[in-house]
Amino acid sequence: METPVFEEIDPAGDCECPGCRHWRRVLPHAPAGRAPAHPAAYRTLVVATATAAASATAVSALGAGPAAALPAAAHAPHRPGAPAGDEPGTPQGPRAPLHGATGRPAAPPAGAELAGITRTEIVDRARTWVAAKVPYSMTAYWSDGYRQDCSGFVSMAWKLPANEWTGSLATVADRITKDELQPGDILLFHNAADPENGSHVVIFGGWTDGTRTAYTAYEQTPPHTRTRETPYAYWTNSGKYLPYRYKGVTQGQAGKAGTATAPPAAAGPASHGVAGYPGRGMFRPGADNAYVTRLGRQLVKKGFGASYTRGPGPRWGEADRRGVQAFQRAQGWRGGAADGHPGPETWRRLFS
Repeated sequence: METPVFEEIDPAGDCECPGCRHWRRVLPHAPAGRAPAHPAAYRTLVVATATAAASATAVSALGAGPAAALPAAAHAPHRPGAPAGDEPGTPQGPRAPLHGATGRPAAPPAGAELAGITRTEIVDRARTWVAAKVPYSMTAYWSDGYRQDCSGFVSMAWKLPANEWTGSLATVADRITKDELQPGDILLFHNAADPENGSHVVIFGGWTDGTRTAYTAYEQTPPHTRTRETPYAYWTNSGKYLPYRYKGVTQGQAGKAGTATAPPAAAGPASHGVAGYPGRGMFRPGADNAYVTRLGRQLVKKGFGASYTRGPGPRWGEADRRGVQAFQRAQGWRGGAADGHPGPETWRRLFS
């Protein structure tokens, strides 16, 4: 039986691109470009044919021991004014195809063009990684085929046909202004001169106050995916983060995406057609209306307003979600039924 032999042709050992300089520092005894996450190492794969005996000899020469562990994602030193752990992990993986169940690159989707997606779907997709606490990695791929770093996270939320990186996300998006930001847009910092130094991207989830100085950010950062209130535009390098909007975003409502998980069966049929309930859309990230104010005041009245530092209302924010979640848990609800987003039964009980 014949076995294919693969020859890797590496870049020149004296290459001075940022990627090669990084890998020479972390892997001083390895040829430049050998690390799988090097964005500049484009290799030519030469396939030849050899006998099984020759293949065995090559394996023996290379060594059969386990592969060396990949270096951990580098971190910039902590800077004053930024909470510990808020520095994005760098570097990140290069542009890559989606990965299949076997961990190998999968064939691109039919057409591989940008698909339309609503803002609701973007945020709901982002929340799936937050709920699963997907571990950060610049080389690993989650079960949905997307790379587990910041740009892979955005690629997943936008439902892109490939894993992009901070240097290519702008090719599938349009620059917008701060005033135009809406849930599902991104804040992107790509350091073109030295991509491994600070480059990062987060998903904008909506403003948390009327002054527009803080917002809900969905991001993939060590140790795992998270969402939290973040100062605009980011904890560090704030002036370098630029707002972008995915070219495929649509203004319509998602089909089944974002549908509230039903409360426990004990809630009964009264959870439908509740008088005064304005609909779940009034309480989505970025929502700004009188119903948010009314809800917040009722939470305070019922004793669930501890999360408010200002307000409540009229803009939906993390303090509202925490207050609603505390109320839902007080009803004995758990899991998706206590997600912090008011459905008809939550509304009925809160105002009864």
